[in-house]
Amino acid sequence: MKTAISIPEELFESAEQFARGRGMSRSELYAMALRHYLGEHRAGMITERLDEIYGGESGGLDADIARLQARSLPEDDW
Repeated sequence: MKTAISIPEELFESAEQFARGRGMSRSELYAMALRHYLGEHRAGMITERLDEIYGGESGGLDADIARLQARSLPEDDW
């Protein structure tokens, strides 16, 4: 897919030099950089979403479950 973007000239020149030095096309470099950026930030986005979903819930054990667990333990003489 073709697209057009605007970036500062210094950044463009640095990217051109970087790509040339590695025998890459500009498109390959930009695609690689975008994949890397998205990969790095996706994890943070997932964490934020999970925090939104579960942020209001207590981390404690349900009282009924705690009682059942305690009753299921065998008596132990110390």
